[in-house]
Amino acid sequence: MTTTPIHLQRPDGKGLAAGTLGLWGSTVIGLASTAPVYSLVATLGFVVLAVGAQAPIAFIIAFIPMLFIAFAYRELNRAVPDCGTTFTWGTKAFGPWVGWMGGWGVAVAGMVVLANLAQIASIYFWALFGLEFENNDWRILLVAVAFIAAMTWVSWRGVEIGERIQNILLAIQYLALAIFVVAALWQFFGGTAPNPTPFDISWLDPFGFADWSGFTEAVLLALFIYWGWDTCLALNEETKDPKRTPGRAALLTTVILLVTYVSVTIAAMMYAGLGEDGVGLGNESNADDFFLAIKDGLLGPFGWVLVVAVLISAVSSTQTTILPTARGTLAMGVYRALPARFKDVHPVYRTPSFSTLVMGVVAVVYYVGMSLISDNILQDSILSLGLAIAFYYAITGYACVWYFRRELFRSTGAFVVKGLLPLLGALMLTYAFIQSAIDMWDVDYGYTVLFGIGGTFVIGIGALAVGVVLMLVWFLFPRSKRFFRGESLNRETEVLVPDEGDYGRSVDGGLI
Repeated sequence: MTTTPIHLQRPDGKGLAAGTLGLWGSTVIGLASTAPVYSLVATLGFVVLAVGAQAPIAFIIAFIPMLFIAFAYRELNRAVPDCGTTFTWGTKAFGPWVGWMGGWGVAVAGMVVLANLAQIASIYFWALFGLEFENNDWRILLVAVAFIAAMTWVSWRGVEIGERIQNILLAIQYLALAIFVVAALWQFFGGTAPNPTPFDISWLDPFGFADWSGFTEAVLLALFIYWGWDTCLALNEETKDPKRTPGRAALLTTVILLVTYVSVTIAAMMYAGLGEDGVGLGNESNADDFFLAIKDGLLGPFGWVLVVAVLISAVSSTQTTILPTARGTLAMGVYRALPARFKDVHPVYRTPSFSTLVMGVVAVVYYVGMSLISDNILQDSILSLGLAIAFYYAITGYACVWYFRRELFRSTGAFVVKGLLPLLGALMLTYAFIQSAIDMWDVDYGYTVLFGIGGTFVIGIGALAVGVVLMLVWFLFPRSKRFFRGESLNRETEVLVPDEGDYGRSVDGGLI
């Protein structure tokens, strides 16, 4: 294995494999990054507990800020198709300090979710054999680390092999979801569902929420199951037509996710109802894994299909989660926001070699370390994930408005897609960040109590605070001076992206 750095030339950008992905490949990777099957498994029950029959509209309302921020990503990517995304755009809009913290937000979210996904993949792997262990059992740890190592290798080996694997894994996920929906509706209309509940249009009533706290909790829960689509943008330099295709893929991904989540939720409600007993969605004992609770009743001897789907969903997202963080730190290395080693690109595979390997190692160390210290702390770090996500998404929304501020009033279209929608999305996510932090302060929110307050708050805010410390430490190094003086990256700086041109046929057929 070699990590010999490429000497960057402006026509080659940062040395990444330009033109590898088309619209389909970008969309597949965006969908895989959200882990749609696992996201539903982990969230659906809790959303129903919060708002009951209003769960479908909660998913729709949570979609709105994601769509608005997707417009911000699309417009910024058209102007600056750089794989650093939030880091690069935040720096160009607000300067090095905000940009650096935006990049850190992406890294923190990736590191935490990798630990979660690997653990879930391991748990479901053993469930296939009818075995169940404690979360910090050595067998869970061993398989989880193996999954991280394998997916790190796939990411290091190249976008092309990763995209081909994701095509297969995503197809299996959506096949499983289709089987779930068809089987649930078949039993509903056949009268064999355990608690058949006819569809009611009030499920889609945005004014039907009984109380504000339940509404807020449900939307905050639903909001973050959409997270991950921005991986499309992190691969912009490796995409055919990098100024247009990634933005289209991001918008397409969010819409597909909306349809997926709402349709599966409605089918589940029609099949199982909202009761507090048995397989009812209101049963608290089923909240953390609804699919496991109903798999045998719904699919009989083929219940294992849902277990496989969740396993594949977690493994798939493990690989795609590595991609944006590795490319973000690559960009930070190129523009002197991190040590020079981070800008190393593999001369054959044309991937961020050092950044990818560091991401894998850090994820393993974080996961194993947290698990050995306390599985409860690991679970609280996962619960705090929303803070980092809302943080860097909001920075992106504000950066879009400020970066294009001189263009906003040239046309109605520019005002809406470059100003109004990104601003509304950023404000919604700012509210989500503040409300989440307030909720996490409560000692009853998560699994731990630290310093007399909720451990989830301490871990979530603490992770962002660690970024401030690391940024200040890096500021002391000579290589950082050009970045923090605004010389290596500013609004007028030409970013290191590939020249536009004919890259030939992309791995997914070049559909753009």
